[in-house]
Amino acid sequence: MSGIGAVTRLEIMLRYRAGRWRWLLLSWFLGLLAFSWLLHSVLARSHDLDGDRGAVLFGGLQLFMLALAMAIVPALTSQSINGDRERGRLSILQVTELSAFDIVAGKLLAAWGAACLFVLVSAPITIWAMTEGGLTIFQVIVVTLVMMLLLGIICAIGLGMSALFARSTTSSVLTYVAVFLLTLGTVILTAFVSVLIANANGGQNGSYPWYLVSPNPFVILADAAPSPPLQRTCFSTGEPPPNATICQTEIPSGDVLGSIRQAVRQSEDNGPYSSGQSTGGPVWPYGLAFDLLVAGALLFGAVRRTTTPRHRIPRGVRLA
Repeated sequence: MSGIGAVTRLEIMLRYRAGRWRWLLLSWFLGLLAFSWLLHSVLARSHDLDGDRGAVLFGGLQLFMLALAMAIVPALTSQSINGDRERGRLSILQVTELSAFDIVAGKLLAAWGAACLFVLVSAPITIWAMTEGGLTIFQVIVVTLVMMLLLGIICAIGLGMSALFARSTTSSVLTYVAVFLLTLGTVILTAFVSVLIANANGGQNGSYPWYLVSPNPFVILADAAPSPPLQRTCFSTGEPPPNATICQTEIPSGDVLGSIRQAVRQSEDNGPYSSGQSTGGPVWPYGLAFDLLVAGALLFGAVRRTTTPRHRIPRGVRLA
């Protein structure tokens, strides 16, 4: 742990001395604040969301923040190892008593901590959303923890790419490609496979390949979010027997994350275009397990590529 801590402190000092972090955090906060203010202005005109406006504001903020983080977080680690190798800094660490695991773990913790700092900066806006109603502290804590875990996975993917590829440009591009495949790629693949299944069934909806979209970070975040109390609505049918009523249980209209969760779980059993209350179970454990497996494999490869001494190195790579 002392070796990991030393590398983490070194990485934090290097990032802090760059001098651009204060402006980056300020730009991040102002961007989130502008989005939240615009969303709140739109919600203020709807009286149907009275009491649930905070849930809509919080859900929209989390989805927007995750999308923004997918564009920023890969840059934290995609050049971490090969960039230091190109500058001659990595060899200084490799000739010390630090192991390859210490170097990789320290860089990961430093980048993950920086990514979590972006999430914590949004705390004032989250408190504002809680004052609007329809939101509990338990929901906020769980969603924030899942958000931090997803950002850690992205950091691990970028770090693995930076060790497996000698050129920092290549690792950066492939990291963003991996993020694209996890987000839009899983949606496109799921839609394509759904069309193939429907054509194979003569134009009728068959089983929905929910497992293809489960690694999507947005699906994991929405599906892992705690469910608010369901709304129960009853109405009279006007048909015999006398006073016959039908009751429906629905998620609150302001639960943005719950709407995504219901769509995914409902499709798990009934197909993509069915209606009614979802009966499927959680899908986020499967998606999160897949993402953790990919991140763990890349980190294992990063440790192997950083281990010294090495008998074979990529062409054009210097050791000192």
